[in-house]
Amino acid sequence: MRQPAELDSATMRVAVRATARVGEGPVWDATAHRLHWVDILAGQIHTSDLDSGATTTLTVPTLVGAAAPRAAGGFVAAVTEGFAEIDGSLVVRRHILDEGIRMNDAKCDRRGRFWAGSTAMDFAPGQGALHLLEADWSTYVVLDGLTQPNGLDWSPDGSVFYLVDSAEQEISAFDVVDDGVTRRRLVHRFSGDGVPDGLCVDAAGCLWIALWGGGRLIRMSPDGEVLSTLPVPVVQPSSCAFAGPDLDQLCVTSAREGLTDSGLDGSVLIFGNLGATGLPTVRFEG
Repeated sequence: MRQPAELDSATMRVAVRATARVGEGPVWDATAHRLHWVDILAGQIHTSDLDSGATTTLTVPTLVGAAAPRAAGGFVAAVTEGFAEIDGSLVVRRHILDEGIRMNDAKCDRRGRFWAGSTAMDFAPGQGALHLLEADWSTYVVLDGLTQPNGLDWSPDGSVFYLVDSAEQEISAFDVVDDGVTRRRLVHRFSGDGVPDGLCVDAAGCLWIALWGGGRLIRMSPDGEVLSTLPVPVVQPSSCAFAGPDLDQLCVTSAREGLTDSGLDGSVLIFGNLGATGLPTVRFEG
C-alpha cells in the first residue's frame, strides 16, 4: 500500500481567532456568504464572515451539537433534548432524548432533511443512535446501537451515506433508502494517533476527516484508502467543510477543551490550494 502524501502545498490562514471549548459543525451558507459553526459546550451558534473574521453569536441554554440554516429563516439545531428551532430564541420542537443522552453532530441531506447522531453523556457503548428529522418535523430512529456517532455526509449523488463512530474508531458506509439507510459496511478502522471526528465529502467523492488529538486531517477514497494528510496547527481539529464562492476553501473547526497550552485551538482555520472542491449545502426545508 502506498504511503499517503502530505499536502505541503496547501495554504492556511486563521479565519476566526476564537477560544471555542468545542468548536464544531461548520456549514457554509452560500446565500448569506457566511460560515455557521457551533461551540457545543457553550451552547453557541456562531456566524462568521471568513474575510474579516467578524462573528455574531446566538447563545442558548442547552448543548448544541450542530445547527443548519432553515429555508424559513433561523436555524434547526441538534440539542441536548432533541431537535430545536432557533430564531433569536430556542424552541425545542421535538423532545425525544432521555436524561443522560444528547445530540452530537448533524447535517442536512440533499433533500433538506436533518440527520443527527445522539450519544450518552459518558459515551456508554451502544447507547447512541442516528435520527432523521423530516421537513414536517416528524422524526424517527434510522439506526441504533451506536456509541458516539459523529461526522456524517453523503456521496455526491446522494446514494451513499458515511458515518463516523468516534468511540469505535471507524467509518461506515450505507446505501441510502427513502426512510433511512441499509447495507452497512466498514470503510476504515483507525488506530494510532488521533480519533476520527467530523468529516465532509468533496466533489470527487473523497472524504475529509478531522483527527481529534492527531493534529491533522486526512483525505480518504470512498473505499477507505488514505490518499493524503493535511497537518494543522491545532491539536484538536474537530470538523471541516468546504466554503467560499467556489467551494475551494476548507474550513476547519477546533477545540481547546482539556488543553493547557491551547495556541490556536478553538479557532477556525481555512486551507486553500488543496486540489479539491466541495459540494453545495442545502437548507433544512422545515
